[in-house]
Amino acid sequence: MFKKIYILCFCILQIAVVNGQHNFFYNGQVVDENGDGIPYAHIETELDEIFRCDIDGFFKLTSSKNSSEILISAIGYNEKLVKLSTSSELVIMMEENNKFLDELVISGTLQLIKRKDSPILVDVYNSSYLKKIPSPSLVESTDQIAGVRPQLNCAVCNTGDIHINGMEGSYAMVVIDGMPLMGGLSTVYGLQGVPTSLIHQLEVVKGPASTLYGSEAMAGLINVITKDVSCLPNLSIDFNISSWGEFQGSALFKMLNKKRVKSFTTFDVLKYANPKDNNGDNFTDLALKNRYSVFNKFYIYPKSTKKKPFNISLRYMHEDRWGGQMNWDETYRGSNEIYGESILTNRFEAYTSYHVPFAKQLIWKNSYSWHNQQSWYGITSYNAKQVISFSQLTWHKDLGQKNKLLTGLALRYNLYDDNTPATVIANEWWLPGFFVQDQLSFNDKNKVLLGWRTDLHSKHGVINSPRFNYQYSFSDKTTLRFGLGNGFRVVNVFTEDHAALTGAREVVFNESLLPERSKNANINISTDQKTTFFDFHAEGSLFYTHFSNKIIPDFEANDNQIIYSNLDGYSVSKGLSLQVGLQCKEIPLKLNANGTLLDVGVFNYDENNNVIKTQQLLSEQNSFKYNIAYELIKWGLQLDYTASRYGPIRLPLLENDFRPAYSSPYSIHNVKLTKNFSNRRSLYLGVRNLFNFTPPNYSILRAHDPFDQYVDDEIDNPNGYTFDASYMYASFQGINIIFGGSFVF
Repeated sequence: MFKKIYILCFCILQIAVVNGQHNFFYNGQVVDENGDGIPYAHIETELDEIFRCDIDGFFKLTSSKNSSEILISAIGYNEKLVKLSTSSELVIMMEENNKFLDELVISGTLQLIKRKDSPILVDVYNSSYLKKIPSPSLVESTDQIAGVRPQLNCAVCNTGDIHINGMEGSYAMVVIDGMPLMGGLSTVYGLQGVPTSLIHQLEVVKGPASTLYGSEAMAGLINVITKDVSCLPNLSIDFNISSWGEFQGSALFKMLNKKRVKSFTTFDVLKYANPKDNNGDNFTDLALKNRYSVFNKFYIYPKSTKKKPFNISLRYMHEDRWGGQMNWDETYRGSNEIYGESILTNRFEAYTSYHVPFAKQLIWKNSYSWHNQQSWYGITSYNAKQVISFSQLTWHKDLGQKNKLLTGLALRYNLYDDNTPATVIANEWWLPGFFVQDQLSFNDKNKVLLGWRTDLHSKHGVINSPRFNYQYSFSDKTTLRFGLGNGFRVVNVFTEDHAALTGAREVVFNESLLPERSKNANINISTDQKTTFFDFHAEGSLFYTHFSNKIIPDFEANDNQIIYSNLDGYSVSKGLSLQVGLQCKEIPLKLNANGTLLDVGVFNYDENNNVIKTQQLLSEQNSFKYNIAYELIKWGLQLDYTASRYGPIRLPLLENDFRPAYSSPYSIHNVKLTKNFSNRRSLYLGVRNLFNFTPPNYSILRAHDPFDQYVDDEIDNPNGYTFDASYMYASFQGINIIFGGSFVF
């Protein structure tokens, strides 16, 4: 009897000892080569347990067994495997990586992978790069990206979009955390409401991305990755004030920071209420704005540490903007006394991400956006509403180590309605789709990605989009990529020209409209080299895109009609892009430069069936951009100099117009000096448009007669010109001094 009790007690004691071995505690700090803590470094144990360092790089973790290993990673540093042998305090030094090919990206494959392992070329720009010169919104912050140009579409109200490789903004798809919240109205009026304070990084894919993202991703894709709650302080405040009287401020704070629920909120405010007219045309040089937005992101964690959290993000944006004659105010809205363009925008967005618990690789994402606009262009009212709803279910499966399969189902709903004669009834359609993509790794050098998507449009039937990408690695430093793909854009029967309509027009369809299509081929080679003195990155790309079935409304054939049809002609965008980056080791100097040569032509047939080529409107022929960063480490100073030069841009003209058809080449230079303090505070002083470039004073034609009251005066107006504000390619805002700061608590 006593023997049995003894054996039982011995077993219990052994179990207690074994269980006690599951509690090994480790404290430490992750630092860089200078001994400074690396904020929010990511630590993963052998059991897939995830820990994150604090803002100074310190961590505390519990390991389930002794002598285990942890994997440490941080943006901008090489991953490091560390063996834990004793329960002691550790100091782990991370080596800075080349910052080009080791960045993690999602856009090309819908999976988080290293950029160098993606057969689809993805350009990555972090928030620090985008903030080299303070920018109020997403549109302006893209100015330094190769092949991308922020375009102002209106000289009066200053609305704009983003051009990729010379193609209009409607052909570039902008998604937020992979969700297609932008489209139609929001492409013009919503992008400028996305504050830079939300952005963790931008991922840019040039060329059709319809295989994974569906409609509208014809010229390319910009994926806005928002900030992660695990990489944020409890509170941070950013602000900047300009010599023009602009004020922008943002506050970010964690609302909840518990084990099961975490969330953060960002408030962003932009105010500009100081009309200026430096060019003397009696019109505002910069549209006045009163904009605020609030963004909230929730993470709801399951009990199991191995399962992913449920994410839900909400954003609301309100903007009141106007531009026009200097003495305009709200009392003149819609009148013919004093000309003004006033746009009131209310926008709501919501999106979720859910990892299905019973199927580890099954992810369900949903998004919803509601966009409401009330606007007046002189005496013309333009009120519009758009709803975009999207749901997508994806399944990832690794078929061995060399075969990564991705399949998915998607459903998109679009509703557009306005008060113009072109939209007698609301434009509504559904777009269910199926896609499959397989990435094959034959060996360390050869990778192939095959993709196919089929969509069933409720009005246009079946649409197929294939994709092929090939990657060849000459070495771990040099990579060749080649891609072929198709894109499509679902017809949206409305344009911003409707804001200029007067009277009633009948909408006429000459045929059943087909979706616009594109075919793309591109080739890219990139290399990263390390020497004793510097790290060097270079890449070059050749691209060719053929667009067909373009739809342009015809307002001229009949004054009482708007006629829609697919053009018999086609459009071609082709060009060459080069990028280089240099980071010195002996001195804290970084250099980046990129250049793009573009040829974007529209080809039509004359009465003799001859092909006539014209340059596409608002497409630059070349661009060159560079930035230089130098640190004075001893004084905690950083100097950034950026510049962008754009070649001739074809501009819209009136009949017998005296203005040149192409803009002269122009450049915008910016400089910024930042002082970093040891307590995570910083102040900066910057100058935008250092050399005070502005477009010609005649850009707004007949600014003195915006309502065309004296257009028939043969002495004052012998050519019969009408008021025109479409001759626009750059901002009238000249030199602008910016003072700002950032405070992290």
